[in-house]
Amino acid sequence: MVDSLSLLQARKIALASQGFGKTNNSSVGSRDLSKIVDKLGLLQIDSVNVFERSHYLPLFARLGAFDKQQLDRLTFVKGAKYLEYWAHVASLIPRESWPLFRWRMEQYRSEGSDWNLWAQEHKTTVQWLLGELRTKGPLPASEIEHDLNRRTGPWWGWSEVKTALEALFRSGEVVSAGRKRFERVYGLPDQVLPAEILERQVPIAQAQAMLVEHAVKALGVGTLKDIADYYRLKSTEAKVALEQLESSGLVQQVSVEGWKQPAWMPIGSTIPRKIDTVAFLSPFDPIVWERSRAARLFNFEYLIEIYTPAPKRKFGYYNLPILIDHEIVGRIDLKSDRKLRVLKVQSAWVEAGQDANQVAQRIAPLLRQTANWQGLEDICVTNWGNLASNVAATTGAALYSRED
Repeated sequence: MVDSLSLLQARKIALASQGFGKTNNSSVGSRDLSKIVDKLGLLQIDSVNVFERSHYLPLFARLGAFDKQQLDRLTFVKGAKYLEYWAHVASLIPRESWPLFRWRMEQYRSEGSDWNLWAQEHKTTVQWLLGELRTKGPLPASEIEHDLNRRTGPWWGWSEVKTALEALFRSGEVVSAGRKRFERVYGLPDQVLPAEILERQVPIAQAQAMLVEHAVKALGVGTLKDIADYYRLKSTEAKVALEQLESSGLVQQVSVEGWKQPAWMPIGSTIPRKIDTVAFLSPFDPIVWERSRAARLFNFEYLIEIYTPAPKRKFGYYNLPILIDHEIVGRIDLKSDRKLRVLKVQSAWVEAGQDANQVAQRIAPLLRQTANWQGLEDICVTNWGNLASNVAATTGAALYSRED
């Protein structure tokens, strides 16, 4: 057992725990995809599709090119191995993990909660929806919105039907039955989940301890804030669970070079000698989704700029961190132009102290693989960023000015 880690050791442990560093030269199958999803515990879902939807990207970063339909069959069909719940935010989780969130569902149903108050005020809509699902089976909101489709009030412009379905989804009274054209399908729990999942009851303390244990394993090493954030627990809840896990000999407290707060890691963790990887990270990848952790772990200040007005963007709309071995060395803004069948590098940057030509040499094969994975035939580069011209040169891509 060690009681302190260098920053480099912490990085290597974190990356290995997240599934990086194991070269896969064979074709990727469903079993490979499942291993990574199970290791991570969840895949965050996001609707932005300028390059690729976010839940595909952590798997591509760790495994390389794979058939996206294989993941769809594991996630987006009724009875699939994984289903959605509000675990981090909207996320895909193993369906066996669903009972571990019953306490959260109960919080949403609890008297006085915002969702409960809304449901009480719209009982007619809620009961009608449950009846529709009972009669017709799982449905997306678009197929059942009709005369109740009133888009008013403070609910982000959602209709009453959509709001009710979301309230029922969070409270566990309906569950995800997959997606159609990326629209969530809602069903009653007994229409989607097997009896052993529905009947499984886990006491709140045990459920939270299991979630915290998985968070520590998935992170490799993390502060209380990092660990609590993984499944969006309160710090007080995570601290109680960590103390329980320490007493059971499952995790240990350590200090990490440069970190002001103590950290925890699984007992018996090994420190990899090296991490050999080149990857583009989704903004919603667990390795960087907690921005303060990315800063502590990689000295990398990261901000996704999809919510930043175009004139104020510094690095690009959908800029992705570039991971090479144990460092985040830069960022690259990618767009899949499916009409022109071109992968557009809209900007590319290296961090201070990095060699732009070496970085470009390392990522050139990945860019070609990325284009092929997306079914695109060519790469073009916009001359924006201190890495852009190097990327164009190493890939043989056309280099355009930002005005073109």
